[in-house]
Amino acid sequence: MSDRDARLAELLEQLANESRDGKQPDLEAVIRENSDLELELRELWATMILAEDFASFSGLEDELANGAGRTTSGPQTATRGDVPLPEPFDDYEPSAEIGRGGMGVVYRARQLSLDRQVALKMILRGTLASPEDFARFRAEAEAAARLNHPNIVQVYEVGEYRGQPYFSMQYVEGTTLSRMIADGPLPSRKAAQLLIPVCRAIAEAHRNGVLHRDLKPSNILTDEDGRPFVTDFGLAKRIQPIGQTQSAEGTAAADFETLTNSGAIIGTPSYMAPEQAAGQRGQIGEASDVYSLGAILYAMLTGRPPFQAASPVDTILMVLEQDPVPPRMLNPGADADLEMIAMKCLQKPTDLRYRDATALADDLEAWLNHEPISARSSQFTDVLSRAFRETHHAALLENWGILWMLHSVVVLVLCLLTNFLQWRDTAAGTSSRWPYMSIWCVGLGIWAAIFYNLRRRAGPVTFVERQIVHVWAGSMIVSTLLYFVEWQMGLRVLQLSPVIGLVSGMVFLVKASLLNGRFYIQAAALFVTGGLMAVIPQTSLPDFSISLYGVVAGLSFFLPGLKYYRQRNAR
Repeated sequence: MSDRDARLAELLEQLANESRDGKQPDLEAVIRENSDLELELRELWATMILAEDFASFSGLEDELANGAGRTTSGPQTATRGDVPLPEPFDDYEPSAEIGRGGMGVVYRARQLSLDRQVALKMILRGTLASPEDFARFRAEAEAAARLNHPNIVQVYEVGEYRGQPYFSMQYVEGTTLSRMIADGPLPSRKAAQLLIPVCRAIAEAHRNGVLHRDLKPSNILTDEDGRPFVTDFGLAKRIQPIGQTQSAEGTAAADFETLTNSGAIIGTPSYMAPEQAAGQRGQIGEASDVYSLGAILYAMLTGRPPFQAASPVDTILMVLEQDPVPPRMLNPGADADLEMIAMKCLQKPTDLRYRDATALADDLEAWLNHEPISARSSQFTDVLSRAFRETHHAALLENWGILWMLHSVVVLVLCLLTNFLQWRDTAAGTSSRWPYMSIWCVGLGIWAAIFYNLRRRAGPVTFVERQIVHVWAGSMIVSTLLYFVEWQMGLRVLQLSPVIGLVSGMVFLVKASLLNGRFYIQAAALFVTGGLMAVIPQTSLPDFSISLYGVVAGLSFFLPGLKYYRQRNAR
């Protein structure tokens, strides 16, 4: 294990021990003292938090699905396992447990004064709950109570009994969307009709300064008439309401945000937005809920979420690194326009999604009315700007900045030395191939080994980086083997050198699709360079084609390398 890895492991163990002792780990203080490990600390600490806490959070979806599903099947049992029902208290008489999750348990109860059925939510661990549990529970009650929308489960009363907070809310007799999806994909029209009121409800929540942050099928209840209701604001985030200035509202939002500001991953992996999966590094906002709404639409069209894996950590990595399979590949019967609407919501850059939940609802209504959808009406300038933008993988280039600058120097030196040998042999009338082959084989081989070791020291190598490295390594192998091909074909040395420019252009074309659309510029420059390398030897000018390639290729690596090197140092 390297010194860097050992230090990283020691710091993570320190944070984990503080957490297990009931203390609040100060991740930011550790990062300030170890700024060179910031990226790894944030990612690995968020993963550790998820791995330790996921058991409690993952139970929420199945429990709520089972609990809500039982409401349609008649009388309930009075207990769940060995846990007795609470005794009647205040104005409530619990009659059955209908669901529980990592933090709360929900009972069906009768409100005596009004003689009506309600859902009564209490903290699962009662008086043993931590201060953070109490704070988050109250935050959920406050977030839901401030909302008044026909498709949001209404909170009736917030109270406390013997030091244990509770709140009562509207009781929905029906099932959950997750139960409906478990039976298979929904018809396209029904999916749109169900999601529109949910989008309107979330838009209303946003207008009142509340982000849900845990939208998923099990948090959408449907009554016996098929009307959907959004519930479970346990991970809600208070934001400044639209149209309000910073005031006590903003202070309350900031206070609540401290509950979830430790770098932990907040939400359910299969339905969370990439910025949520990235922990504190992501900027969570209205677009995050729009992503989750798109994930719900995806699940309704296909019968499964956009991303699912054997473990939550693997699911998180898929959310961060991969694109979802188009719904029609999983369900050929899904509508093409609804597929496009879902995929627009699931874009990893937030500005490529719908601007808000209202815009998503409007597009779904346009589809229902057989009108054109905005997801298909992109202007040419929008298409062009998207083609030249960074992808969600571009952040990994911060690990490559200094390496690309060094690589640009290596390529330039190899090309200048090769051109010098070419001019010398031309003047002397010799044509030995071995000096050229030795320079490129030995030079690139040594540099490849150095590059690999330097990159490994910067942190774990991601799947996308391995893809890029394989393409890049292929181009260097081609550059070396061209000398052997020339020899076998009886061609003069460097006669096939223009191919190097074309191969390098192809490499940057791949990088443009995976990392940053601006690499299309480097790709075009190298393609043009390959053509010029074929023309220059036919002119009366000295053959400087390989040096020209060295300059263009060097700049193609050096300029983005410098940009991402500065970007990393500025963090």
